Amino acid sequence: MTRSINYGLIGCGMMGQEHLHNIALLEGTRVSAIFEPDPEMARAAKALAPDAAMVGSVQELLAVEDLDCLVIASPNHLHVDQICEVADTRPLPLLVEKPLFTDPADAARLEKVQRDYPCPIWVAMEYRYMPPITALIDKVEATGGVKMLSIREHRFPFLEKVGNWNRFNRNTGGTFVEKCCHFFDLMRLILGSDPVRITASGGQAVNHLDEAYDGETPDILDHGYVIVDFASGGRAMLELCMFAEGSRYQEEISAVGPDAKIEALVPGPGRFWPDHLGEPPLPQVIVSPRNPKGPVTMDVPVDATLLAAGDHNGSTFYQHKGFLAVVRGEKAQPDVSLQDGLWAVRMGHAAQQAIATGESVHLIA
Repeated sequence: MTRSINYGLIGCGMMGQEHLHNIALLEGTRVSAIFEPDPEMARAAKALAPDAAMVGSVQELLAVEDLDCLVIASPNHLHVDQICEVADTRPLPLLVEKPLFTDPADAARLEKVQRDYPCPIWVAMEYRYMPPITALIDKVEATGGVKMLSIREHRFPFLEKVGNWNRFNRNTGGTFVEKCCHFFDLMRLILGSDPVRITASGGQAVNHLDEAYDGETPDILDHGYVIVDFASGGRAMLELCMFAEGSRYQEEISAVGPDAKIEALVPGPGRFWPDHLGEPPLPQVIVSPRNPKGPVTMDVPVDATLLAAGDHNGSTFYQHKGFLAVVRGEKAQPDVSLQDGLWAVRMGHAAQQAIATGESVHLIA
């Protein structure tokens, strides 16, 4: 019989609770300990994992004997200190939420962790595991080599978080770090190359302008375009709008090469789909060859249980399934490395800088 794997969770707000839901769907797992300092979120986490010990600090969590791995799902600006605390105290296999860091100066600390950490670290990039996006990635060779990649996300504004931490760039790293590192990760994955230049335009046009916290107005951007040139000669574009939740699909991805175009259409979270519109749309993948012409559309349904376990189209379950395989030694290494996570944030910071200065940012591998 396979031994049960014991998880410790650092941070159990909205995303941490999604992790709890999905860990519960995996056979042979249990949550042993949770550190969540907010009382309301701690109560919600305890209801989802009633057998878990609720502890008062990262150090108390690391002192719990029966831990096999850790999940960090705390606010963005806490990740680096917590990763380093784990590294210095009790390194364990680690799944850490994106973005890895918010302050560019912290990249050096994570590079040291990358060199010295004795256990696998998996950066949580859920969008890789959304079934329609996975299907696009699996079929991408049909393009004959992607030359142009476009990603459009038209979605709802940032949700309310504990202490409204996600209303300010100093905590999030900026919208194109916090929200868009997923997409920069997908660009590198699909194009199989690293970026060399980033150009961007964006701003704060609609969201959060009438909000104030301790007399301070939120400074997070709500829309923009980013164009990325890659070392391979491929190009990618991101279009983000965070006041477009009326859209039928939330993400639309198009990969085009000399032989074909492949598209993935991904609905937003089912809980936001209005009842009066009936059933929410099914995810789709469309393959459009140049010769012979004739688009082929495929529905990519997602299991209802997985949809109910979070807001990411079932992807969190598949991500956890892979991470569990790494922890058990059944999989050699994480799909998303610390280096992947570092690149995604670097690209987000470059986009923020390009928007702020109006100048392209050149990146060095």
